Amino acid sequence: MSRHQSYPLFNLEQANVPDDLCPVATDISPMLPGDWRSQRPVIDRDKCVKCAVCWLYCPVQCVEEHAAWFDFNLNTCKGCGICATECPQRAITMIGEAQ
Repeated sequence: MSRHQSYPLFNLEQANVPDDLCPVATDISPMLPGDWRSQRPVIDRDKCVKCAVCWLYCPVQCVEEHAAWFDFNLNTCKGCGICATECPQRAITMIGEAQ
């Protein structure tokens, strides 16, 4: 069973799209941002005061709340670094994926 839902827009016959056009991306890619990210956020739990600024600014909402700190879902994090830039405590640093 596929986890992706088919939308009428992607049904080329129903949308009356000619079949001689360039290939159209009709399949949703299973690739997640974590598959191509070059940097990832690391949180210093001693500095984190759980102010939720990282959660507020994250464009993909990969910040997860734990009892005393926030952490990141690295499957959906795209490594943009906005969380590290906006953190008022400087508790988040971006490190290269190879490290």
